[in-house]
Amino acid sequence: MAATKGYVRHLSACRQFVAGDNCILRETLHPDKGGEAAGYSLAHAVVKPGVTTLLHRLKKSSEVYFIISGRGLMSINSRTMKVKPGSTVYIPPGALQCIKNTGRKNLAFVCMVSPAWRVKDEEIFQRPLV
Repeated sequence: MAATKGYVRHLSACRQFVAGDNCILRETLHPDKGGEAAGYSLAHAVVKPGVTTLLHRLKKSSEVYFIISGRGLMSINSRTMKVKPGSTVYIPPGALQCIKNTGRKNLAFVCMVSPAWRVKDEEIFQRPLV
């Protein structure tokens, strides 16, 4: 797809995979993979009921989550906050983070990372905060 012409990409056309923090991701936009000139990446994330993602941080990138469905607890450094549909979460670069699904349905959210997510920028730990 030529990014200079614009396009529409449907979520179902994006490959699903388990990310390093154990959430289920589908990258819908990434400058390294689709040729977009954007300085950010965009993904759809799912955390299954009862699951907490592994504690992790992005060293240089900030993240924004927009919660689509489900309920959970978002931990950023030493602060834990409730999230629900319509919640926007800002995670600054270097912040320790994880999210826990506290509901009975999937916790789904859109995740924007700026600059674009890259594996070398992410540090994964084996314990959750919540």
